[in-house]
Amino acid sequence: MVLGPVRKFSITEIYRTVKSFQQTQVSFHSKTFNQSQAAALKPEILSLGASFSQSHHLFDEIPQRILSDNNHLLFEYSRNNLNVDALKLFVRNHSLAFPFDGSSLSCILKVCGCLFDQNVGRQVHCRCIKSGFVEDVSVGTSLADLYMKTANVVDGEKIFNEMPEKNVVSWTSLLSGYSRNGLVDQAIETFFRMQAEGIKPNPLTFATVLGALTEDGAVEKGIQVHCMVIKNGFEATTFVSNSLINMYSKSGMVRDARAVFDSTENRDAVSWNGMIAGFVSNGLDMEALQVFYQMRLAGVKLTQMIFGSILKLCATLKELGFARQLHSRVVKDGFDSDLTTRTALMVVYSKSSEMDDALRLFYTMGGVWNVVSWTAMISGYLQNGGVEQAVNLFCQMRREGVRPNHFTYSTALTAHPTTSLFQIHAQVIKTNYEKSPSVGTALLDAYIKIGHTSEAGKVFVLIEEKDIVAWSAMLGGYAQLGDTEGAVKVFLQLAKDGVRPNEFTFCSVVNACASPVAAAEQGKQFHASSIKSGYNNALCVSSALVTMYAKRGNIVSANEVFKRQRERDLVSWNSMISGYAQHGYGKKALKVFEEMRFRKMEMDGVTFIGVISACTHAGLVVEGERYFNMMVKDHFINPTMEHYSCMVDLYSRAGMLGKAMDLINTMLFPAGATIWRTLLAACRVHLNVDLGKLAAENLISLQPLDSAAYVLLSNVYAAAGNWKERAKVRKLMDERKVKKEAGYSWIEVKNKTYSFLAGDHSHPLSDQIYLKLEELGIRLKDAGYLPDTNYVLHDVEEEHKEAILSQHSERLAIAFGLIATHSGTPIQIVKNLRVCGDCHTVIKLISSIEVREIIVRDSNRFHHFEGGLCSCGDYW
Repeated sequence: MVLGPVRKFSITEIYRTVKSFQQTQVSFHSKTFNQSQAAALKPEILSLGASFSQSHHLFDEIPQRILSDNNHLLFEYSRNNLNVDALKLFVRNHSLAFPFDGSSLSCILKVCGCLFDQNVGRQVHCRCIKSGFVEDVSVGTSLADLYMKTANVVDGEKIFNEMPEKNVVSWTSLLSGYSRNGLVDQAIETFFRMQAEGIKPNPLTFATVLGALTEDGAVEKGIQVHCMVIKNGFEATTFVSNSLINMYSKSGMVRDARAVFDSTENRDAVSWNGMIAGFVSNGLDMEALQVFYQMRLAGVKLTQMIFGSILKLCATLKELGFARQLHSRVVKDGFDSDLTTRTALMVVYSKSSEMDDALRLFYTMGGVWNVVSWTAMISGYLQNGGVEQAVNLFCQMRREGVRPNHFTYSTALTAHPTTSLFQIHAQVIKTNYEKSPSVGTALLDAYIKIGHTSEAGKVFVLIEEKDIVAWSAMLGGYAQLGDTEGAVKVFLQLAKDGVRPNEFTFCSVVNACASPVAAAEQGKQFHASSIKSGYNNALCVSSALVTMYAKRGNIVSANEVFKRQRERDLVSWNSMISGYAQHGYGKKALKVFEEMRFRKMEMDGVTFIGVISACTHAGLVVEGERYFNMMVKDHFINPTMEHYSCMVDLYSRAGMLGKAMDLINTMLFPAGATIWRTLLAACRVHLNVDLGKLAAENLISLQPLDSAAYVLLSNVYAAAGNWKERAKVRKLMDERKVKKEAGYSWIEVKNKTYSFLAGDHSHPLSDQIYLKLEELGIRLKDAGYLPDTNYVLHDVEEEHKEAILSQHSERLAIAFGLIATHSGTPIQIVKNLRVCGDCHTVIKLISSIEVREIIVRDSNRFHHFEGGLCSCGDYW
């Protein structure tokens, strides 16, 4: 075969060819070289693409190509992100036995790192060892970087430690690798170690360590690094400034972020977006808009990231008009095909209640949906009350084969009970999300809402890396169900595990302590803990404390907390009003309400329930009517069953049973059991047998197994002396197997709770208790007490009636309290039924005789007995 003359190429022609590679923009989907391509160094396995062969056709004709030419072309591929082409070129050159050096190997190792291909990288690593270039500093650095990028930290560290020579690039590569793999402590340690070994950080080093410190939340160390940045003269480097802006913003130090931003001369799009995103994430919406406006004036081109930040702001502010303008700009700038930007627009429309626009945007994605876009639509419908549409979308998403993520499951679980909780739980288990903190928290919250605390507890145990939200949710669940013991156990375990409680944790545990079965001192202990932790002034905590103290009978402490609140929400005001009402301080409750009106505070139906109750307990009928009319006419609040119940109670206690009945007849909906029970109780007091019978019939029709209806009606007949009709009611109870609720009284002494039944002799100190009662009986008669046997609704002799009265459960509890506590100590009793009138009189006298404050919480209200008087003013 005759060879033609060899064509001579000038240096100009060679570099013109190289330049053509720079200008070639080939759309190429990079493939990771997996195990099947492990033989990538064998040229016969590789099939070169058309673009590649055409681009270097002229280059192949260059005779005796020098090493620098090969390297230059390899570098150009790498710089233009044509990593697969770079790898093919290296393999081809290797098969043709072209020479290579440390730069060649370093470059191709970087390419393997970009492709996250550790298999090919290891083959190149072997070639480095064989050719003796493994000790080259650039080769060693690239090797360490390759292993770090492919999550092989152990080999990355080994390569780095074996390097005979290390420069700032080597150290920065190791530091970056640690940071990328979430090993923040090692990254920070490496930063300080490199300086101890005399290596001066470069701008990239500073940017990397600042990123690591941001993820770790170690802003104090970040400030030290900032000082070093200034000392080394890198504060003018834009990407270092961007890292500082990001760190300060994510640490809540927005002023410092703004100071860095203002001092940055050469701001790029990342700088502007960092400042806007920083303001948005810290809730400074107006400041974010101002910076966005300044950015537009500066002529900075909008990027995908900037659109994302400003659209998030629009969603928060529900700025629909501005969002539509941005939507137009998105289309004009060609970002409308970007899934992330489209999803951000969908979120804006959803939060602005424009679900039709959101759905239209969703369906114009041309079927190219990801889990984020599906979840955004599901969440949008749930936020706008479209539970059924959300459930349908969730099911469609599953049919389309899109796998839900943790946020999808967390969102879908809020749609319960429309969705089946058990079916979703099964899917969560199948997709291995039950250990996720967000999904686990949503699951246990869903179980708590249906009262399945045990299932919630099982889910809680499985959650890995429980965050404070999960702990608070579990604790809040126990509080919601009134399980004080469970809530306290969770709180103590939280502290034992080293988790720092937040304001919501304290709010939940304090709410749990408001339960009637909670120990009296527990709430005070958690109040003290909240003070130590600095959360006692947090609004949700202080409001919970007001409620807790009011419900636990300590209205004075409730008022003290209320007065010290720096700010008050509706819960605080309502708790104070209803607290005073329940404790019999009607006028104080109305004073708080008038202060609320003076400050033009928002009011709701709960506010007026408290106000009308205060009027009821204080016997203020006219005032109660006025506030009821004010609620309807001035505040446009539609009365609920509870409001009508309060009004019926107001009229009934005042003996205005006709007015109560007229109100019931004019209601827009049928009277509920509470209303008929209230009326029936009043009929017993005012001896209205006919109306009592009517009320009882209605109550029994609504709740045929509720003993209260039968007992109250039998009491009405007994009070009227109609023992025959009373016997019929009792017989009816026996036939229907309805059992009367026994009257219990509880007292807590030295953190232990003791319960008593009427005539109870089970207590170890029973003999002393009855001796104390006998002593009190003598002193009561000396004080002028005469038993009111009308409250004994049994057809027995008067003497026996007096004996029955003297052994009521509340009297036994008080007698025990008097002998078990020091003189002058307040006594607090809880009773599950209403205190009878005779006991009410007796307790007033005991408070005077024994010089004790006695607090009794019955089924209706609190009674504060002191000095022979009661806070209820005898409207008991």
